[in-house]
Amino acid sequence: MSNLTTNQDLDPVALRRAFGVFPTGVVALAAEVEGVPVGLAASSFTSVSIDPPLVSVSVAHTSKTWPDLRRGRHFGVTVLADHHGTVCRQLSGPVPERFTGLDLTVSEDGAVTLDEGLVRFSCSLYREVEAGDHVIVLLKVESVDQAELGGEGHPLVFHRSGFGRLERSA
Repeated sequence: MSNLTTNQDLDPVALRRAFGVFPTGVVALAAEVEGVPVGLAASSFTSVSIDPPLVSVSVAHTSKTWPDLRRGRHFGVTVLADHHGTVCRQLSGPVPERFTGLDLTVSEDGAVTLDEGLVRFSCSLYREVEAGDHVIVLLKVESVDQAELGGEGHPLVFHRSGFGRLERSA
């Protein structure tokens, strides 16, 4: 029988590596703020509730983007496809270049989504919950648009600090 490490013994590097064992999807979270698209890539997206329709994204307190992005009226959440690794890196790069060359849709209420996403949600801010070194951003889904890919699209997966794709068994 092995001993589990207690909270006092947790090494942040080892903990990050342990968290990285669990694969997650990747989304773009974006809004138009003062006429300019503002956004980021997040691997912490999850569905939360059907009634009311809620999703969540966790954002680090150190994020320089979230304080600007949260000023948006509505938020676009785009589920990235497995070929969007470069797009994800771009959305995590220098702020002025995050949307350069990307095909975007901006809704009337200011939600920004990527045209080639697998699923695109338009959301409003529901609540922010402080959680350690992050804030959990709860978003209320106002509308959803799923790409007409006939089940052929695969999500971008973040696993052990790298990108990959799901392999479906027959």
